[in-house]
Parts: sequence; C-alpha cells; structure tokens
Amino acid sequence: MKQSKKLIFYLFVIGSFTLLIFLIIHFGEKLENQTDANSIASSEWSIRKTLANNLSHPLSILLLQIVTIILFARLFAWICRKLDQPSVIGEIAAGIILGPSLLGLYLPDVFSVLFPVSSLNTLQFLSQIGLILFMFVVGMELNVSVLKDQAREAVIISHASIIIPFTLGTGLAYFMYTSFAPQGVPFISFGLFMGISMSITAFPVLARIVQERGIHKSRIGTIAITCAAVDDITAWSLLAMVIAIVNAGSLASSVVTISMALLYVFIALKLIRPFLKRISDLHPTRQNLNKSEIAIFFLVLIGSAYLTEIIGIHALFGAFMAGVIMPDNQRFKQILIEKIEDIALVLLLPLFFVYTGLRTEIGLLNDINLWSVCGLVILVAVVGKFGGSAAAARFVGQNWKDSFTIGALMNTRGLVELVALNIGYDLGILTPEVFTMLVLMALITTFMTAPSLNLIDKISLRQLPVIPPVTKTEAKFRILISFGNPEMGRVLLRMIHRLAKGHGYFHITGLHLFAGNLFTRYKLDDIEKESFTPILNESKKTGLPLQTIFKVSDDITADIISESKNKYDLLLIGIGHSIYEGTTLGRILGAVSKITNPLWLFQKVRQRTNPVFDKLDQRTQEIVNRSRIPAGILINNNLSEVKNVLIILDREGNQMIDFLYQFLQNHDLDITCLDKQKSFRDAVHRISSGQNNLQYTSDMDLADKNLQVFDLVIVSLKDWLQINHIIRMKHLSILILKI
Repeated sequence: MKQSKKLIFYLFVIGSFTLLIFLIIHFGEKLENQTDANSIASSEWSIRKTLANNLSHPLSILLLQIVTIILFARLFAWICRKLDQPSVIGEIAAGIILGPSLLGLYLPDVFSVLFPVSSLNTLQFLSQIGLILFMFVVGMELNVSVLKDQAREAVIISHASIIIPFTLGTGLAYFMYTSFAPQGVPFISFGLFMGISMSITAFPVLARIVQERGIHKSRIGTIAITCAAVDDITAWSLLAMVIAIVNAGSLASSVVTISMALLYVFIALKLIRPFLKRISDLHPTRQNLNKSEIAIFFLVLIGSAYLTEIIGIHALFGAFMAGVIMPDNQRFKQILIEKIEDIALVLLLPLFFVYTGLRTEIGLLNDINLWSVCGLVILVAVVGKFGGSAAAARFVGQNWKDSFTIGALMNTRGLVELVALNIGYDLGILTPEVFTMLVLMALITTFMTAPSLNLIDKISLRQLPVIPPVTKTEAKFRILISFGNPEMGRVLLRMIHRLAKGHGYFHITGLHLFAGNLFTRYKLDDIEKESFTPILNESKKTGLPLQTIFKVSDDITADIISESKNKYDLLLIGIGHSIYEGTTLGRILGAVSKITNPLWLFQKVRQRTNPVFDKLDQRTQEIVNRSRIPAGILINNNLSEVKNVLIILDREGNQMIDFLYQFLQNHDLDITCLDKQKSFRDAVHRISSGQNNLQYTSDMDLADKNLQVFDLVIVSLKDWLQINHIIRMKHLSILILKI
C-alpha cells in the first residue's frame, strides 16, 4: 500500500507540472511579435547548415584534433614497440605523418579541415602545458643522490659527451651560417644553438631503455643513467644560458639575464626546497595529503615556469627546475608523478608531437644538396655524441663493450631534443629547413639506439671463449613463470614442485612485468620486493631454485613473448579475466577492441584465430597465439595441493604423452589418464614403466565421474573447449597446454 501511494504521488507531480509547463509555453507564444515571428519563420534554416557550423566551431575542431592525434600516436607507438623501438619514436613519427610532410601533401583538403591555421595557436598552448608538466617530471626523475656513487666518472663522461658535440655543432654552424641562418640572426645565436642541439641526451628515454634491457641494476646501467642525469642538468643549464644570450642580443647584455637566473636558482634551492621538504616530511603518504598541500606544489611549478619566462630563459627551464627542487622522498615524488603522468603523456604530449610535425616539412629538402647537408648534420651528431661518450668512457677505465654501450645510450635524443628544437624555432634561430633536418636527426639517432646496442652485444658475444655444448644428460627443462598477481606466481611454482620430476632437472625463472611508462622509476625496488616475496618464500619452502626477472613495461604482452622466445622449454601463465565479459556493453566493447586490433585482424585474415580463445582474456589469447614454445595456462580455483591429477588425451594425445613424461616420475602423485579415443593405451603403459601411481581409463562419461577428487586437470588447448563447461561447473583447477 505504501509503495502504491509513492507511485501515485510521483505520477501526479510529474504529470501536473509537465502540463503546467506546456500551458505556459502555449500562452507565451502568443506574446511574440507577429512580424518577428514571420521573419524568424522565413529565415533560412537547415540541419546541414547547423551541423556545418558546429563542425567548424573551435572547440569541435580541437576535440577532433585530440581524438585523431591520440589514435595515431597510440597506433604508431604500438608499431614501434613491435619493432623493439621506444614508443616515443612512433609518437614523433605520427606527428610528422599528420603534418604537411604527408597528410598535407597527399590529402590537403583533409589536412586543412583537420588543422586549419586558425586552430594552431590553441594547439600550441595546450602542447606547451604538456611540455611544462613533462619537464617538471623530468626534473623529479633526476635522483641527485645517485650522482654520489659514480660522480667522478659520470661527470667526465657526461661533460665530454657535451663539449665534443657542442664544439662540432658550432663548427658545423660556421659552414652553414651563410646559407641556412635566418636573416638578421647573429652567428653567436645560431652557432650556440646548433651546438646545444647536438649535445642533448633524452634522459627519460635512456632510463627506459636501460630498464627494458634489464641492465638498470648493473654497473654499466648505473653509470649510463648517472651520466644522463649529469648531462640533463648541464645541457639544460647551457640551454638556459643560450636562450638568455639570444633574447638579450649579445654576451654583454645577457649578463643581467644570467645573473637573475642564478639568483632564481639560489632562491629555489635554498629557500623553496627546504619548505617543500618540510611539507613532504609532515605528509609522507597519500592519505595525509590534502588539496592545499597539492596546490602548493602546483603553484611552485607554475610560478617557477612563469618566473623563468619573465626572466628570459623560457618557462620550460622553470618547470624543470621545479622538478629538481622537489623533496628527495621517493614515495612523495611518486604521488606527484601519478597525478601528472597520464595527462602529460597520453593527452598533452601527443599534441606537442603533432605540433612539431606541423612545423616539419620534409618536402623542403627538395634537392640533393639539402639532403647532403642533412646527412652531414646526422653524421656530426652521431660522431660527437656517440664517439665523444665512448672515448671518455674508455679513458676513465671502461672496457670497449661498455664504452660503446654508453656511447649508444648517450646518443639517444628523443623528445628532449624536440623540446629544444621547438624553442629554437620559436626564437627565430632556426629556418624551417634547418628545423626539419634537426628533427630528422633526433628521430634517426633515437631509432638507432636499440640496433646499436644489439650489434654491440652480438659482436661482444663473438669474442667470448667457446663453451662446449651441454650434453643431453646435463640439459635442464627450462620453465618461465610469468605472473602479474604475486599470489599467482606462488601457486604456479607450487604446482611445478608437485609435478616435478626432480629439483635438479628443472631451471625455473620467475618473470614479473610492471606496467609503467616513460616516467616510471620510483619505488621499483619496493615493487620488485613485494612482487617476488610470495614466490621466493615458496621457493625456499619447496627447495626449488628460482631466478627472477623484473622489468618495467608499456607492452606486457610483447615483452612476455620476447622474453620466452628461444630461451625456455615451457611458458606458464595464470589466466586473466576479461573486462569485456559479463555485461552487454562489455561484450560490445570487446568486439570493437578485436576489430581495431591490427594483430587480430591479421590473424583473422589468415584464418589463424582459434575459437577456444574466446574463453580467454585478450592478453592471454595473444600470448598463447604468438608463443613459439609450449605454453601452459593455469585456471586457478584455490589450488592448494596437487595429489590427484587427471590428464585428458584426445586429438593431441601423442604430444601430450611425450610432453608430460617430464612429470610422470613423481611417485607421490596419483595420475589418471583419460583416453577418449581409446588409442593411447600402449603409449601410456610404455612410459609409465610399471608405476603404480598411473591409471589408464577410457570412461567417456565425465559428468558422472566424481571430478572433485582431482586437484588438477591437464588438457590440451584444442581439447579444452569440449570439457570447458564441465570444468567450470565443478570449479576445478585446470592446466591448459598449447604444445
């Protein structure tokens, strides 16, 4: 009765007031001036014109630009990751492709609609905000405390890697000035800027490459990161001085600007930094921070950028300096980075790449002489940075391999170089032709880093003494356990222990990839410890030796496949649960994600997709499909003990028997082999060698069988689909093998 009253009241209120609104509008229309009404009625109106006006609105254009830029940036970043290249190269390439070099050249009408001249100022301002946030995080990334351990070697290598290319750059400017310098630009401005453009190392990209290659904890990795940190501080200080000289017009008049900049740095280090440290000490955790404290740090960022812009050394240097003076508390820095990095990296930085691409007109290099000069610029950049760094590293005592490795890493320029180039272009120091040459130089020198490191590793391996091949009796079965959830890693190792033929026979490696991006460096030791604690405890408990690999990854699927390739005999992963399952919208989005996945489309065209994959999450599908070695997928339903095992033999029975022979020597297991086709009896009995723990059956009626007695079911990927509904109903743990 009470519910009925509420419904009646609801209908009465909504109905009566809706009627009242209708009456007010009806009588209000009679108040209109008749001539005005006729004028309005006779005015031209069309849906087409309205849509055209809406599409040409500045906000609509900006939103369309952002959507297009993000899609292209993600696509080309994905392609570069597949080519073992930093994603930043793909994002830079996306900017060039969307610019006048390609889109504007071949589809000028589309280009003019997507990037009208009137919209470029808005795009520039947004990209500058993204750069300010980026440089702030770059400044925070510089952990000054690490400079103490390798300070002497790092300073020698870093400063040599700056002064040598700087000198070569100014020398190159001497020969280019007459033909390529803008009208009215003094040689000192052009020469100094050419020098600084040759000297920059992209610290964030270098740090990421070092992490991805797993050498961040090695001595060479530490030296490289430290050198890049010193390089960044020195290069940006030099760039600030160059900007001050350019803006002032001469060395003499720039003294005031440089003096104000030094005063600003002194105040930042001696007054502002202690105050910020006090805040971080009092509020060390996310829970203790409130909006007022966060506002203080963002005010320091914006205020610092504003002051350096007013002084005349560019807002980006102020943002970089604001990051440098942030408290050394790594936990606190991570809080700030997490609040910034996604907006800066995913949304705003791609705008900067495209804005740079809009300025880069490769078509301006329209004759052999210009391309020759471009080649000379690239050669000078590589010789100066690569050669200078390698020579300095060799001089301080590094071997040739490590020296060349440092040279290849320091030759990485990437995004930081583009920032400097855009500053030079905005100041009028660089012509469009020179700007294009230097952008190509930044792209090529960053692209060559990974191939150079691979070549150095390959040459050094050839020089190692030949080790006799491992005999068959010494060979071990190599298993890679890849896990995201630490508990899943522990369960996988426990399962191997129960199935193991013998501890000495297996070589087991635990792999944990931490999802991160360009800025992810803080708290990695803590994250690594938390990730491996459960599986390491299980290793001690079971006595199974375990090696561990920890990496930061922005493409976990590709990195798992790359790590497992040609190194292991079996890849074990825990199944994930798809976000697209369970809801109608989720299934729709899942279908869209497949259609827009280039790899899925390629496999679909080649008819390589497997209907079984529909039961797995997208990442597991791709890993299993692309894996070149046998792979096992564990569906874990509270697997705590493994005593009774059911092995199902069907279409891949022979391969299953050969593969599972690795585990059948554990006499503590009770193993049941279900031969659905009744064709593998002899093979099972042959490998069992009279073991009492192995039973053979051809009972096809799985529904009536008491499956609950089994702790684990092992089945091939092709056969899983037929029994999947039974396994799910019984809530059993199942190991699916792709052999």
